[in-house]
Amino acid sequence: MFAGDQNGLQGDPRLKAISEAIRVVPHFPKPGIMFQDITTLLLDHKAFKDAVDIFVDRYRDMDISVVAGVEARGFMFGPSIALAIGAKFVPLRKPRKLPGEVISEAYVLEYGTDCLEMHVGAVQPGERALVIDDLVATGGTLCAAIRLLGTTQTKWKAVVYSCGATPADKLFCTFC
Repeated sequence: MFAGDQNGLQGDPRLKAISEAIRVVPHFPKPGIMFQDITTLLLDHKAFKDAVDIFVDRYRDMDISVVAGVEARGFMFGPSIALAIGAKFVPLRKPRKLPGEVISEAYVLEYGTDCLEMHVGAVQPGERALVIDDLVATGGTLCAAIRLLGTTQTKWKAVVYSCGATPADKLFCTFC
């Protein structure tokens, strides 16, 4: 589930508990999909804290000023990570969910199209951003988040943990 070798986490005892706390739901939302249900992780205080702490430990000293969370699961982890590393949290939302002026980025999903929006002025040129999302299937959502942040001349850091849908090492060649 986690890219342990690349991130110095191999042998970290927290990973086993985090992995065990995530329920796998076969054939949801459609046949052939093995859905990784993180709501069970959220019910386990220690595993949830450990998951957040892994990100905090990794990014605390990297001068990240923005944590951008992709709707909706990025909202569950992003604010905690942002607070702990001293960054602001910027929600990247589905269309028509944010009041006021927004900028948008459309993207292709494995089953259709969608769009992410962000408030104008939420991220300033030169800020360093960390993007938080739940998993990467085709890379479309993450790529849209990166392009959206790129419109503000943000320096971004994409973190990819594969949950089995697409191996993380196969994704970097497909990004923007």
